[in-house]
Amino acid sequence: MNVKVGDILLMKKPHPCGNREFEVLRIGADFKIKCTACGHEIMLPRSKAEKNIKQIKN
Repeated sequence: MNVKVGDILLMKKPHPCGNREFEVLRIGADFKIKCTACGHEIMLPRSKAEKNIKQIKN
């Protein structure tokens, strides 16, 4: 999967605030993503993040 820092990810499951779009802040063994609606930052293992990505917006 070709994900870069700054990309907007459309996820399969929404954040508790109801938003499905997250901005990529850091990539490595874990992804650090930020909810574009409420600003909450989340660390996810790469495998779980890649499984839940529906679409990548640049």
